[in-house]
Amino acid sequence: MRAYIVDDERLAVDRLRRLLEATGRVEIIGSTTDPDAAVEFLRDSAVDVLFLDIQMPGMTGFDLLERLEREPLIIFTTAYDRYALNAFEVNSIDYLLKPIDPRRLDRALDKLAGLQARAVPVREIARQLAAELAPTRKLERIASRVGERTIILDVARVTHFFARDKLTFAVVNGREHAIDYSLSELDSRLDARRFARIHRATIVNVPLILELFRMSTAGCSCG
Repeated sequence: MRAYIVDDERLAVDRLRRLLEATGRVEIIGSTTDPDAAVEFLRDSAVDVLFLDIQMPGMTGFDLLERLEREPLIIFTTAYDRYALNAFEVNSIDYLLKPIDPRRLDRALDKLAGLQARAVPVREIARQLAAELAPTRKLERIASRVGERTIILDVARVTHFFARDKLTFAVVNGREHAIDYSLSELDSRLDARRFARIHRATIVNVPLILELFRMSTAGCSCG
């Protein structure tokens, strides 16, 4: 497979190049930290797979795809671990979280080998992904990752979110699920008509509240 790498961080480009070369499974025909240069190169050169960073100054990975006439298979390289990325993995576009794990890279290459003969609607999928990641979009589903397994949670069923030991958890049916969002991010992305932050470490789903209890602090040595 002929591969091309686009990432605004030179160290990220060099590391991914070394990892890919170590696999012996792809031919790296170029790389750049400049999205505009990537567009020019890709207009004149056919590639099988594009390793593409999402968050780049001046031009996002989605903007870059919109400018391409040909649509190669895409593997996004990003630190943005959200539900949308998992959804697009199902839609025949894969992603790698930074720092990239060599074993995860190998699995992505296995997937690419099976997709080369299939048409993948890259632009449409990228538009949907960009919409999912838009900062003004209210969260409807959220991912909880445990190892290689990812559980998709319906936000409407989450009774509450809370922070503990520098981690954030969503609670569904009494079960705690670790998520990647901070409470501050959740506070700005959740529907304010449904969710309320009642404590610096707790956000509750108001329609799911069934009972309220008055708690006495008598005799409490709460400092």
